[in-house]
Amino acid sequence: MGIRAAEGLEIDGFTLGKQVHQGGFATIWDVTHPKHKLPMVMKVPTIMDGYDGPTIVGFEVEQMIMPRLLGTHVPRVIAVGDFARLPYIVTEYIAGGSLLERYKKAPLPIDDVVDMAARMAGAVHELHRQQVIHLDLKPANFLCRASGEMVLVDFGLSRHGQLPDLLAEEFSIPMGTFAYIAPEQFLRERGDLRSDLFALGAMIYEAATGKLPFGAPEKLPAVRRRLWEDPVPPRALRAEIPEWLQEVILHALEVDPSARYQTAAQMRYDLTHPAQIRLTARAHRLAQDGFWVRRSRKAKMGRIKAFAPPPSMARQIERAPVLLVAVDLAPEMEALGDKLRLTIQRMLNNRPDARVACVNVIKTARLGIDATTDASGTNLHVARLVGLRTWAEGIDLPIDRLTYTVLEGSDPAAAIIEHCEAMRVDHIIMGARASNAGRRFLGSVSAKVVAEAGCSVTVVRRREAMEETSLAPADKCAQ
Repeated sequence: MGIRAAEGLEIDGFTLGKQVHQGGFATIWDVTHPKHKLPMVMKVPTIMDGYDGPTIVGFEVEQMIMPRLLGTHVPRVIAVGDFARLPYIVTEYIAGGSLLERYKKAPLPIDDVVDMAARMAGAVHELHRQQVIHLDLKPANFLCRASGEMVLVDFGLSRHGQLPDLLAEEFSIPMGTFAYIAPEQFLRERGDLRSDLFALGAMIYEAATGKLPFGAPEKLPAVRRRLWEDPVPPRALRAEIPEWLQEVILHALEVDPSARYQTAAQMRYDLTHPAQIRLTARAHRLAQDGFWVRRSRKAKMGRIKAFAPPPSMARQIERAPVLLVAVDLAPEMEALGDKLRLTIQRMLNNRPDARVACVNVIKTARLGIDATTDASGTNLHVARLVGLRTWAEGIDLPIDRLTYTVLEGSDPAAAIIEHCEAMRVDHIIMGARASNAGRRFLGSVSAKVVAEAGCSVTVVRRREAMEETSLAPADKCAQ
């Protein structure tokens, strides 16, 4: 490295201002550039005169991954600098700061914990959809925009599913922040997105209790113990933590990746739909497992070399999507409902870990007139929920992966689209009524969803309205 970062340095048109952060592996500087008016920062690795292999390789990884990332949950990359002069990454400045300061005040109010955790899980899901596993999630690596979106930073230990894994090629030791890394990371597995879900579980535990689930080990032998030692249940440390939140936390902290949440989207769904979480024995625990139980686990897990290898990152996301099915419960639509159920069953054959969200929309008047009861005074929400549960009886899924929601709005298509965006839905399945002149002129609900939804859409028609059910795998399909 021929140049060292310092206040006032000019390089490639960027002028360094004050140093705003100094970490163990990099420094962060305010920078300006005559062609870029937005606030920016420059990250420069801390490379000593001697050999500093992990820092160099980690920064190369960041320079490879970050320019490929898109969306509000990652910083916008402006420029990167070559190692021949000064390696750097210039990104937009995120004004909200990291979560580290908030975590210093833990335990936090429960409502704040849940809101923050849901936003973190949403950000991680968006990263995973781009085939990147962070592998070093911790409070310092989450920033928060003024608008509330979480932003992930520090990708020096990350893994991109379509790029060479330089860290695995160069080093054989586990890498990451020991307080948060998953058991499989200790076993040198770097290709499992569920490792990030374990770290999320540890962070939620910390925010809710003020303690780390496995302490703050500094050496690898202490990390190894999480292969067989379970954490103190959160409710044993803070009684006001609801059972459903303990269920979410301990589900994420399962030792075997196959027993955890399979995607961050599924985890976020539970955090935003607590009433629909199926409570297991995890939710009711108030003490760690006993000595003999842990000793038995140690005898088994102490010899383990690896868990079952994970599928590719793309396949992991594909196997566990959130599928939303919009069900029309009108009596005349019963035949179409049968076809919708058959479509879902076929999709589940190829996506065995999927979650299915069953949705119905109560259409309200545009002027806000209450339409939540019928002429006899029956509560429409309750009636529609019962109808959704009845419709879904033929879907072979565990009850914790089958949810029911009744939406309300003057524009059913807009209500469905808004709900899908909030829930990070991967695929919408919905029916289309028979065509008529009014629908052709005004546009149907299904047509609007196909045109405006940000995910894949499958439209199913009745046989008398269309010769075959539409099951095309295109990103947006309506046949």
